[in-house]
Amino acid sequence: MIRLLIAILSIGLFVWNPYPFKILELQTFDWLMKTQPEVQNENIVLVDLDEEIVEAYGGYPLPRTLYSDMMDRVSGVPGFTILMPDPDIRDKENDLYLSRSMADKPTVLAFAASTQADELGPHVGSAQIGGDPSEWLLQYPGILRQTPILSISAEGKGVVNSRSEIDGIVRRAPVVVSSAGKVFPSFGLEMLRLATGDKSYQIKTGEYGVEWVRIPAYGKMSTDANGNIWISTNVKFYRQSASEFMENPIQAPFVIFGVTAEGVSNPVPTASGPKYPHEIQANILHNLIEGKAPSVPNWSAGAELGAAVLALLLLFLTASRVYLSFPTLALVLGGSVYGAWYAFQSSYLFDVSGIVIISILFWSIESFRNFMKTYFEKMEIKRQFGTYVSPALVKKLQNDPSLLRLGGETKRLTFLFSDIRGFTPISEKYQKNPQGLTELINRFLDNQTQIILKHGGTIDKYMGDCIMAFWGAPLDDENQVENATKAVLEMRESLEELNERLREEGLDQINTGAGINTGLCVVGNFGSSNRFDYSVLGDSVNLAARLESSCKEYDTSLIISEYSMIDGYDYKFLDEVTVKGKSEPVKIYTIEK
Repeated sequence: MIRLLIAILSIGLFVWNPYPFKILELQTFDWLMKTQPEVQNENIVLVDLDEEIVEAYGGYPLPRTLYSDMMDRVSGVPGFTILMPDPDIRDKENDLYLSRSMADKPTVLAFAASTQADELGPHVGSAQIGGDPSEWLLQYPGILRQTPILSISAEGKGVVNSRSEIDGIVRRAPVVVSSAGKVFPSFGLEMLRLATGDKSYQIKTGEYGVEWVRIPAYGKMSTDANGNIWISTNVKFYRQSASEFMENPIQAPFVIFGVTAEGVSNPVPTASGPKYPHEIQANILHNLIEGKAPSVPNWSAGAELGAAVLALLLLFLTASRVYLSFPTLALVLGGSVYGAWYAFQSSYLFDVSGIVIISILFWSIESFRNFMKTYFEKMEIKRQFGTYVSPALVKKLQNDPSLLRLGGETKRLTFLFSDIRGFTPISEKYQKNPQGLTELINRFLDNQTQIILKHGGTIDKYMGDCIMAFWGAPLDDENQVENATKAVLEMRESLEELNERLREEGLDQINTGAGINTGLCVVGNFGSSNRFDYSVLGDSVNLAARLESSCKEYDTSLIISEYSMIDGYDYKFLDEVTVKGKSEPVKIYTIEK
């Protein structure tokens, strides 16, 4: 029940998708991008207006005549991601000079989406399929336009804004945006439109938002619901400084100019490092030309949830099996990562970060629960058997806690009862010194107990001065009779040594009687669910007890039934007796010293 609750809560956490999940999702995208081989774009050249060119012209802003001169060196479509909202401060005539160059050659000028309402800049029409996309697109109060003379002359106008994720890193950029109910293209989209000569671009809107954008001459570019595409980090472009370009320009179908001079333009952080607006727009243009970019399909949410449920189901079914739980976790994690990578090869972004987190979380919680369960089971075993069996046997029992189930099983065991002879007279001497009697009995019991444990016996209980032990449970013992026999003989020898010490201390000596029998019985935990003891029941147990009590009658310290006789010992026949409750007589023996 607890495991099911943890699984349900894990799914709830997956659906909630908190901040850490989102961060890991973004970092997963970064990793997927880095797994892709580097691609060199041959069609786009980036020209950097850097510190060198700014210093050469005495500071920024640069004269518009410079831009005109650079345009003259472009054989393809030029584009300026440089904002020029005000007239040239050096000479207003320079704007006219640049506008004439733009009129002669199709040029794209940058516009910036603004957070402040402003007069809208020039608008490029679009063909809308499936409904108005404005409600889905990134909304801006206004569009910051270029100085009017340049706006009129430039055939292409594109927005250069990008968007940052919750961690402040730019990974997506809009292909189209909206302002005042109008749709505006990105800078990269406009460059491709001018290159093809198309008068407009197409936007497809579906039930879940924007689906794709395209230039009719090119294929459809899938976007997210808000008209954004993910920026590829594995694309490299030819680039030159402005000074180099003026001397020996690299020719390409598209040339994009951007300011990189320190203190004039600041790059934005991306997954592949800081990038300037003209680099990001070049990336958009590259993806539009190729007709593909990483995208999140509409079915991804359902597929991700289904994968998460399947992952937790596998972990749920194997959680209680330690030997399976970790391999299952490894399978889930490896399968998730491979699935994400495989989907990415088809430009699909399949988010497995949430699956990874909840899988590790569920496995960790269940592993901890299993650990604590095992720990407490071992502690319970130690409590039950720590003082009754040898430490080696306790350890074996801890490795197999199933032996502690309430109930019993029928097994063939060997039983030993050992009791002090003449205990009453001894106890009478200690009437005024009960502490002394306790110490004496404890010395005797400790002496005998250690020998029983040494030979693999289980102490069932102490009954005053009597010891009850057995062999063959909780662990099987193929040599149970031999081990019991060795134990009782060593107990007899050790008792003589103890008596020697007692004589030296002026204390009474201890004599014992012991009985051994082998037979079937029921062994297990007997009691209630709150309190139970590991013990034995059966006639074979009772026979061993009666043999021990008969030692005085036969004047011996040990009686062994015929069922506990093995080779290697010199047995002496004592009698053939019929024990109470038994119809068949039993032959009894002893082993003399």
